[in-house]
Amino acid sequence: MTGYGRGPGSEPWHPEDPLYGDQGWGGQPTDGAQHPQPHQQPQAHPEPHAQPYGNQQYQYQEHAAYGAQQYDGRQYDGQPYTGQPYGGQQFNGQQYDGGWETGQQAAMPYGAPPAPAAPYGGADPDPYRTPEAYPPPQPPGQRRPADPEPSYEEEREPEPEEENHPFFSNGDGDGDDADRDDPEADDPASTRSKRRGRSRNTKGAKDSPKGKKRKSRNGVACLVVALVLAGGAGGVAYFGYQFWQSQFGAAPDFEGTGTSETVQVTIPQGAGGYEIGSILVKNGVVKSQGAFVSAQSKHPKGKNIQAGVYTLKKGMSATSAVELMLNPQSQSTLIIPEGRRNAWVYEQIDKKLQLKAGTTEAVAAAEAKNLGLPAWATGHRDVKDPLEGFLFPASYPVAKGAKPEDVLKKMVARAKAEYIKADLEGKAKTLGLKSPWELLTVASLVQVEGKTDDDFRRMSEVVYNRLKPTNTETNQLLQFDSAFNYLQGESNIDISETEINSNQDPYNTYTQKGLTPGPISNPGIEALEAAMNPTKEGWMYFVATDGMNKTEFAKTHDEFLKLKDKFNDSKGRD
Repeated sequence: MTGYGRGPGSEPWHPEDPLYGDQGWGGQPTDGAQHPQPHQQPQAHPEPHAQPYGNQQYQYQEHAAYGAQQYDGRQYDGQPYTGQPYGGQQFNGQQYDGGWETGQQAAMPYGAPPAPAAPYGGADPDPYRTPEAYPPPQPPGQRRPADPEPSYEEEREPEPEEENHPFFSNGDGDGDDADRDDPEADDPASTRSKRRGRSRNTKGAKDSPKGKKRKSRNGVACLVVALVLAGGAGGVAYFGYQFWQSQFGAAPDFEGTGTSETVQVTIPQGAGGYEIGSILVKNGVVKSQGAFVSAQSKHPKGKNIQAGVYTLKKGMSATSAVELMLNPQSQSTLIIPEGRRNAWVYEQIDKKLQLKAGTTEAVAAAEAKNLGLPAWATGHRDVKDPLEGFLFPASYPVAKGAKPEDVLKKMVARAKAEYIKADLEGKAKTLGLKSPWELLTVASLVQVEGKTDDDFRRMSEVVYNRLKPTNTETNQLLQFDSAFNYLQGESNIDISETEINSNQDPYNTYTQKGLTPGPISNPGIEALEAAMNPTKEGWMYFVATDGMNKTEFAKTHDEFLKLKDKFNDSKGRD
């Protein structure tokens, strides 16, 4: 490496290096005086890189007696310089042979070498002579151990006379009060004696400004801790109060039956007490959700509150709100019972919306294709009302200002959802029917004729048995009075045989074989399930023997005649 003009030997790179020229190591005087070299000859051909700093020169010297040369104070015998550091050098008059292990002094041959000329014009080259410099390195035989550093335990050992807690101390345990009480506090020697043995990096509050900062920080820490504790206590108290209020305290509530201002509130399907209470609070009816839930749970019929639109007053007590919602007069809800025809539903919608009679029926006829009917419910011949069977029996909210088509769309959507859930399409195929439309028609027939689930299942079997091509009892005639009443728009149980046998309307099952062109009512879930799961007991006939509620079944025509006589007797006929 030749940076800074360094040659191939072991000379330091820069004249300011303490080892430059082996100053102070070769036994030369280091008093700053110049000592002439005997037989000094200038170098004939100095190397071009030997003078990087002006005054610096590398000289070859020839020893007079032995013909040996010196290189900058070192003996040079004509052999290439090996570059080994400090080989053959002297330390305080002792020759060092390259090893420290023995501590022996090696005899220097041929006597002490002459001292080199001082570089830089006679200036003292020894950097170890300055007052602030470290002492020069010593050979191993003359070294002495330095003062031992205090151990970790000695540094951290607490003083027995001080027992201040570190959190409230000023950083090192020397509090102001302790200094005032100690008569030796003002004595510098005493202070140094007290602090002897502590860590060098630790100073007391009185010795360093850091002590004041630490004392200030500890005060801030105390304040922060106090605030945190106070906030935590306040939070615990708040939540404890809330818990006590929810468990033992009465929830906020209005008094009385409310103001004169009314509001319509819509309760969605399946809403529970908490959801209903939240809706009432948002509309200003009750003051708190908790008050409503409490009032609802205390009322014997509180759980009977159903979905719908309610007309309520603002500022009502929770108890008054529950009682009013249980009163049918407060409900702005249209309830469709099972088995009702579409004509009756249209009339109820007109009344709820305060529309002219016939308005909803006209909208249904004009907008039937746009109300969301499934594909299998369209395109059938001789159907009196394409929406029949799709105004599903349920409770529907009907608010003021609503349009008839909006109400009808909700009903059709509900019917579609229920029919998909029941899998009408799949069940129709297993029963030998052409489509879900026919299955829905069967359900509408048994819904009107029957009264109980057992009635529905047996009547469903009657329908399927009479539809069979092998039926010789009725020859595929269903003979349902309910179908004849549907085409007449009546609900008459006493129908003369002359009247019924002379009518050739497609809906008259006394004269037309098979099912009616479409449903004759809006069946409920029970009738649908019965139509999909009929009995298999061989029933072919049924008669309402009391004329109203009691229905009896027969498998043969003779049994049917006996049931017919029983019916006539109930009416006082011969």
